[in-house]
Amino acid sequence: MTHPFEIEQETVLPAGPEQVWEAIATGPGIDSWFMGRNELEPRVGGTAAMDTGGNRQEARITAYEPGKRLASRTATDDDGRFMAFEYLIEGRDGGSTVLRVVHSGMLGDDWQDEYDALRRGWPFHLHTLREYLAHFPGRTGVPVFAMAFTGERSAREVREALVRGLSLPSPVVVGARASAEPAGAPPVDGEVTWTDDERFEVRTSDGLYTFHHGRGIALMFHHLFGRDTVRAEAAWQQWLTGLFT
Repeated sequence: MTHPFEIEQETVLPAGPEQVWEAIATGPGIDSWFMGRNELEPRVGGTAAMDTGGNRQEARITAYEPGKRLASRTATDDDGRFMAFEYLIEGRDGGSTVLRVVHSGMLGDDWQDEYDALRRGWPFHLHTLREYLAHFPGRTGVPVFAMAFTGERSAREVREALVRGLSLPSPVVVGARASAEPAGAPPVDGEVTWTDDERFEVRTSDGLYTFHHGRGIALMFHHLFGRDTVRAEAAWQQWLTGLFT
């Protein structure tokens, strides 16, 4: 049985409408703050695709008004599930922009848990978008994804391992300093800008580093803006795996 849902979020961003449009309506722009590797055909009827760890998801562009509105919708599954996304942009005085996001669709039998995860995730993603526009304007990030299965460890134990690996205080608080030296990648020396029960984010001079945790699993979604990024994904995967072996 399917259940309809709608999540609406609004945020003020420290950038003009053109910069915000580039961030939400181009593959390199989306790579710089959202999840996975992204492609977007700039036209109504085009495809918006996201690949995360080899899992590719596609949606069809249903509205494309540069600088104003972007909308997309996935195909309807056999059980009736689908997701739709709409981004509305409005410029403000002083060079800022209001972005309104509407995420809607139909969820399956476990809709409550899935809805709660989506509802909790959007404020974090919009925070990352704001960090990107404020601290890395005019640059595009290289997305880095890594995942490790952690056996029977609880979410708390997985978080504690990540905290130790980054030399963070416990509990993690915004403003805390993080440091790590993954072999084969530049060292991390940065500041925590977001923390909640499921994730925390660290901003450095050359990247936004996000660490997610749950029972039996740890995930990383990084956005790197430095020069030496060729081996970064393999290096971070090795670092993450090493925390739980």
